[in-house]
Amino acid sequence: MAELFVKVLLEYREQRRFRLHEFVLMPDHLHVLLTVGPEKTVERAAQFIKGGFSFRAGREMDFRGTFWQRGFPETRVLDETSFRSHAEYIRNNPVRAHLVASPELYPFCSACPRYHLDPAPQGLKPSAIGAILRHG
Repeated sequence: MAELFVKVLLEYREQRRFRLHEFVLMPDHLHVLLTVGPEKTVERAAQFIKGGFSFRAGREMDFRGTFWQRGFPETRVLDETSFRSHAEYIRNNPVRAHLVASPELYPFCSACPRYHLDPAPQGLKPSAIGAILRHG
C-alpha cells in the first residue's frame, strides 16, 4: 500500500496538480511539502492525494477501510529559512522514528534517491505557498 501511495502522489505531481518538494509516508502519518498554483488550493491538493489514493487502494487492492482522518493541519511556508527547516524535518522523520539510520535509506521518503521532485519555489513570496499536510 505504501508503494501505491507514493505512486499516486507522484502521478498527481506529474499531472501538475501541485509541485512536490518533499514527502514522507510514515507508518501512522504523512508529511508533504508542496506548492499549489494561484488557481488551486491546498484543500484541493489534499483531496486529490487522499481521495485518489483511497480510490486506487479500493480498486487495485480491494481495500474497504478508512485511511485518513478528517481535515489536515496546514502550515504556510513563506521564506527560504522556513522551507529548508520544514524540508529537513520531513526528510529526517524516519531517522527520528528509528526506522532507518539515514533518510535516503527509507523507501517512502523524498530523500530516497529514486524520486525526482520539484525544486524549492523561487523567492518564496506569499503567492507561492508551500503547505505541509500531516495525517495520523
